[in-house]
Amino acid sequence: MVQQTGANVIAMAGKGGTGKTTLTALLIKYLVSSNMTPVLAVDADANANLNELLGLEVDVTLGEIRDKMKTETPQGMTKNEFMELHINQAVIEATGFDLLVMGQPEGPGCYCMANSILAQVMEKLARNYRYLLVDNEAGMEHLSRLNLRTIHTLFVVSDPSSRGVLTAARIADLTKALQVDVGKKVLIVNRVPEPIPQALDKHVQNAVKQTDLEFGGYVSASDDIFQKEMAQESLLDLPEDSQVVRQAFDIFSKFLKER
Repeated sequence: MVQQTGANVIAMAGKGGTGKTTLTALLIKYLVSSNMTPVLAVDADANANLNELLGLEVDVTLGEIRDKMKTETPQGMTKNEFMELHINQAVIEATGFDLLVMGQPEGPGCYCMANSILAQVMEKLARNYRYLLVDNEAGMEHLSRLNLRTIHTLFVVSDPSSRGVLTAARIADLTKALQVDVGKKVLIVNRVPEPIPQALDKHVQNAVKQTDLEFGGYVSASDDIFQKEMAQESLLDLPEDSQVVRQAFDIFSKFLKER
C-alpha cells in the first residue's frame, strides 16, 4: 500500500467544472516553490488535462500500459517487470516534480490482476518521492485502483453554489465507503465572486458543521488564469504576487505543514 512508502499523500477531488485541476497545478507550484520536493503527480481524472496546465506533453498513459500488458508482455518477462519498465518510461520529468497520467477507465473485461500489478509498481515508484499528489475524479475510483488506503490531506473543491458545496460534502463522505483513512478533509470554494455572497458563506459554514470537512478558504475567479489558459501557457509561470496564487498558497500552507 502506498502509505508504507513514506510519501505524504495528497488527493484532490471535486465534480467537473469546479477548477479542481487548476488548483492541482497551483498546488504543484506551491510544493515546488516551497522546496517540498520531489513530487510525483498522478492525473487520475478520466478527462486528463493536468499536463496542459503544466505545459507538458503526454506520450503514454498508465491505462494504455495496463492494456498492453495483457497482450504484449514478451516471453521471458513477467507482467510486473513489463509494467515497471513501461511506467518508468512513462514518467514525465519536470523541475521539482514528475507527472504520470492514468488515462481513460477500463473497457470490457476483467482488469483485477492488471490493476493489482499497477498498484504494486506505483507503490515501489512512490518510494522515491516526498509527496504523492493525486488529481482525482469525483467518484474517486482510481483511489482503489492505486491501492491508496491512506491519504494525509484530501482537498475537496467546490464551485460557488449551494449544489457545489453539497456535492463536495458527498464526495468527502465517499472516502468512508472506500475505506480510505484520511487525515484531513479540506473544503476549497473556487472561482468565487467578490465580495463573497453571504448566502454562499452560510452554505459553506453549514457543510463544515454537518461533516468532517475543514474549511480551507475561498479562491477568487481569476483573469490571470483565464489568460494563461487561453494562451495555452503553463500555470507554473503565474507570478506569486497574483491574487489567485496568494490565496491558494495561503490555503495550502495552513494544511500541508511537514510531518
